[in-house]
Parts: sequence; structure tokens; C-alpha cells
Amino acid sequence: QLNDYREAEIKHARLAMLAAVGWPLSELEDRDIASYFNIPSALDDGDRVPSILNGGMDRIDPRFWGFCLGMSAAIDMYGISKARRESPDYFPGNLGFDPLNLFPPDREGRENMKLAEIKHGRVAMIGVTGYVIEEYFTKMAVVDDTPILFQPITETVEEVIESVEGAIAASMVL
Repeated sequence: QLNDYREAEIKHARLAMLAAVGWPLSELEDRDIASYFNIPSALDDGDRVPSILNGGMDRIDPRFWGFCLGMSAAIDMYGISKARRESPDYFPGNLGFDPLNLFPPDREGRENMKLAEIKHGRVAMIGVTGYVIEEYFTKMAVVDDTPILFQPITETVEEVIESVEGAIAASMVL
């Protein structure tokens, strides 16, 4: 039963890691993508993504929901069948998909990678929960509420330098 719990946690962790990146990315790029395909944007007037608390889930095309459900079910059924075969190289989360060959060949590296995936997934779950809460209470998009986190590092550095230069200039005037 522990392996079943581990499998569920891995699935949720992977989804959360995708959501942690996809949520702000959709707030940044949704209007441009929708405009390109000549479809309405899924963002609300405050540039927030649709969610249970934000509303707007009805703006998503039902065909997209069907596609997501179908793909999720197919991947889940594949994982379940792989787990039930009790193959000697199987462990929770191992779907045999590693096109970039990122999974380390040595045992220690593999164990570290598995641990890192769980840790990053747990942090992502907390992060996505934070996005939901932040947008619900502030009524602002995550990328608008914390813009420094979602802009190129060069812009951030420039803003910091300008701020420091402004503070130095102001202190010299005094």
C-alpha cells in the first residue's frame, strides 16, 4: 500500500510542478496566444487564470477538458498496468519515459533524483496553493502582484541599480 501512496504522491507532485510553471506562464502569454489563434482569452479582467476560487472555469472549451481527461486517463492506465506487471525495474513513478536520458545510471544518483523529485513536487504543491490563495485574496494576478519574480533577470538588475542610484542621489541632496 505504501507504493500506491508513493505513486499517488509522484503523480500529484508532477502535476503541481507543471502547474507551478504553467500558472504564471499562462498569465503572461495567454492573451498573445489567444490573439494568435483568434480565440477569446481565458484570463479574467484582472489577468487571473481560471480556477475554482477565481471563477472562469466555464470559459475553457469542453473539448480541451475532454482531451486533458483522456490523456490523463491514458497515462494513468499505462502507469497502473506497468505497476501491476511487477517488473523488477519498476518503482513508483517509473513510466519508462526519459527521452533526454536524465535519470542517472548509478544507484546513488537515482536515489538522489527520486528524493529531489518528491521534494520539488511538495514545494510546487505548496506554491500552487499559494497562487490560488494569493489571487483569491488580492484579486490580482500572481505575475502582477509579484512582477520581480516573472521578468527577465536583466530587468530586475536594472531596476535594483536604478533604485540604488536614486537612493544615493536623494541622500546627496540632503
